[in-house]
Amino acid sequence: MIAANNVAMRYGKRFLFENVTIRFKPQCRYGLIGANGAGKSTFMKILTGQITASSGDVSIDKDCTMGYLRQDHYEFEDNVILDVVYMGSDSLWKLHSEREMLYSKEKLSEKESERIGDVEELFANAGGYTMEGDAAKLLVGLGISESCHNETLSTLTGGFKLRVLLARVLFAQPDILLLDEPTNHLDMGSRDWLDSFLKRHEGTIVVISHDRHFLNSLCTHIADLDYQEIRQFAGNYDDFMTANAMILERSRKENIKMGKRISELKGFINRFSANASKAKQATSRQKELDKIQLNDIRPSTRVSPFIRFSTARRLGTRVIDYEGLEKAYESRLFSNVSGTIGNNEKIGIIGVNGVGKTTLLKLLIGKLKPDKGTVVHGETILISEFPQDSNELLDSNKTAIDWLAQFAPEDGITETQLRAVMGKILFRGEDVTKDVSVLSGGERARLLIAKMTLEKGNVLALDEPTNHLDIESIEALNYALSLIDETVIFVSHDRQFLNSLATRIIEITSENVSDYPGTLAEYESWKKKQKKN
Repeated sequence: MIAANNVAMRYGKRFLFENVTIRFKPQCRYGLIGANGAGKSTFMKILTGQITASSGDVSIDKDCTMGYLRQDHYEFEDNVILDVVYMGSDSLWKLHSEREMLYSKEKLSEKESERIGDVEELFANAGGYTMEGDAAKLLVGLGISESCHNETLSTLTGGFKLRVLLARVLFAQPDILLLDEPTNHLDMGSRDWLDSFLKRHEGTIVVISHDRHFLNSLCTHIADLDYQEIRQFAGNYDDFMTANAMILERSRKENIKMGKRISELKGFINRFSANASKAKQATSRQKELDKIQLNDIRPSTRVSPFIRFSTARRLGTRVIDYEGLEKAYESRLFSNVSGTIGNNEKIGIIGVNGVGKTTLLKLLIGKLKPDKGTVVHGETILISEFPQDSNELLDSNKTAIDWLAQFAPEDGITETQLRAVMGKILFRGEDVTKDVSVLSGGERARLLIAKMTLEKGNVLALDEPTNHLDIESIEALNYALSLIDETVIFVSHDRQFLNSLATRIIEITSENVSDYPGTLAEYESWKKKQKKN
């Protein structure tokens, strides 16, 4: 078990949180949630001892081991990928290193010969003889091919490096697992594998995630960081949302009821306090009034952006026709891909990382040219894009408001109106004049969404839009896209986002491209039947 006792974190005069007392128990899986900037990662770093709290302390049961997912891979750039995973277990890595050193010598001293026997026994008892297989299973489960396990970490791209770091933490099988955004850069298959793996873990898990499906599937408890405190709820994310809404509604109703009683008491006291025959009753009511305390309903740190899409032009029946598409880089991604996209379709493009999802999306909207084949756009379409890499569109040399201003309607927009647009997506006050270069991932994503609302496109193309958004922003975007009748084409690994939006699924694999006219759940059910047949 790991526990925080009266923990507080202050920066200057501002408290991120205070008087936090919470216990994370074995065989329980906690989702640590809260708005961006509420202090989730800071609190997790306090639990790991990386940061010292302003006050309070953290206690861990004796002999408990802890694993923490760090996002910094630079420490291991020159290490072989398998070795990085082995390093997750300090004791096993030391035995492995000593064993390798001893066996590399041509001649051993008498002392070293005796030591080899001890090392072999310790190595065997620690699981050394299965370590390569165990590490390989973790890496393959997280989508890292066996062909690169003996390469250095530097040969992988950033997202795959983080997968290796995740495998490193899981390899040690610690009693306490602390995971900060473990699903970042994972495709759906890897997320499902991780979910299944973590459910088998018998220790304590505390996970920060913005993936609603992952939180619902994995968590037995929710630790909600809000109001500068952490409250614990039994159940998954949906259970928390229901319970939290009920608590707030009950508090509001009680306040309304008490407010009416306060008015009644004050009215009676004002009318009869000077009346000798009613003085005793008035005094009694004053005592009752003094005891009444309204529930303190504080403003939540959770603030949802207000997102609505509208179009400048009605979309015709012909949207995008594509035939015989082929694209290759070092190797061929796909070939002979054909289809038609009509209006009022919401198309989810899925597949493992690196298979060509972004490439296909860019081909469809005309940002890339195919090696073979054609893409024909209907005359009425206006495409508005949300790229996976925000640097493709954002200009780091401009302020947020100056960058956004270039997408204003042709008939113009005042600075006040532009600030109002930015206010809806949570850029307020001086935030609007921040340099684009200093914006967080979430701010950059929301700025791209603001651009799309100004462009008024009738074909929306979004490439992994939920990657850097918090849950509130994901839900707001999800809802806004569900309201529109225009065509939406999007790449996503977010299962709930796909389930709630997609009316058609295009899956890219290394073998082929499947185009299914239905929801994600219907497509996955169809795939299972196909495999059985």
